[in-house]
Amino acid sequence: MDTTKKIATRNGFGEEIVNLGKNNDKIYVIDNDIGKSCKTSSFMKELPNQYLNVGIAEQNGAGIAAGLATCGKIPFVVTYAVFGSLRMCEQIRQEICYPNLNVKFACSHGGVTPANDGASHQAIEDMGVLRTIPNMTVIMPADYYAAKKLVKAAAEIYGPVFLRFTRDNIPVIYDENTEFEIGKAVKLSEGTDIAIIANGDTVRLAIEAKEALAKDGISVRLLDMHTIKPLDKEAVTSCINDIGKIITVEDHNIINGLGSAVCEVAAEMGKSKVHRIGIQDQFGQSAPYERLLAMNGITVENIIAQSKALIK
Repeated sequence: MDTTKKIATRNGFGEEIVNLGKNNDKIYVIDNDIGKSCKTSSFMKELPNQYLNVGIAEQNGAGIAAGLATCGKIPFVVTYAVFGSLRMCEQIRQEICYPNLNVKFACSHGGVTPANDGASHQAIEDMGVLRTIPNMTVIMPADYYAAKKLVKAAAEIYGPVFLRFTRDNIPVIYDENTEFEIGKAVKLSEGTDIAIIANGDTVRLAIEAKEALAKDGISVRLLDMHTIKPLDKEAVTSCINDIGKIITVEDHNIINGLGSAVCEVAAEMGKSKVHRIGIQDQFGQSAPYERLLAMNGITVENIIAQSKALIK
């Protein structure tokens, strides 16, 4: 992990969608008047015939995307995660997921990364809401390069996909040659004492915690679960069978997010202990990003403490 090089995952999306659009004229961007924030300004300038700005009208944008998809296009609806999940939820369910149309939702400002913008802009329930809708795939990349690769992968598969990006800059974890497969976790380290499963902007924290635990002689299996639907059940099952103690870490409500998805597998198997670290079922507030994480225990120190407690 390169802690000196920090890039928001929304930047990776903004660059990759231009590359995709240049190579495939079926790729469209449906912007909701926040192209500057969501990094689609370059797409608008370079590919104006594949770009539509519908204004601050997310429901209309979803409907237009559904129409384009029926004509063989591959539309990416671009907005903030809180609006891309909740404001257009009915359209996503009825008009896109129910007929299983090939529409992608590329949403920035996931989790508490909007920070000082306050609770109204902090999407703490978005992945949980959308993972309950049939046919929807839900993805949150851990860094800039993961974002680029997973945006490309999303464009190549058929069906609705929700991609969640960060507003804030976060450390680069991977190199440009790393490959990603939707629905397949990335194993960042092998271990035997405890498993840590994280996604998105919390993977960096899990890496730091893993390194600190190693100094104390604790062996950590670390997974980047970038896709929470479809969940990599094989990877989770291996953690349950091989280790039996799991910490999940996410910048999302601990209800119905990554932690819940892992707990569902553990409960069905009837074994393993799981401790969820994430947003503690509370709204955020206007405050610095790192402070908001700390208010919910989403810190390196808490990952270490909870890992040690679970091992004992």
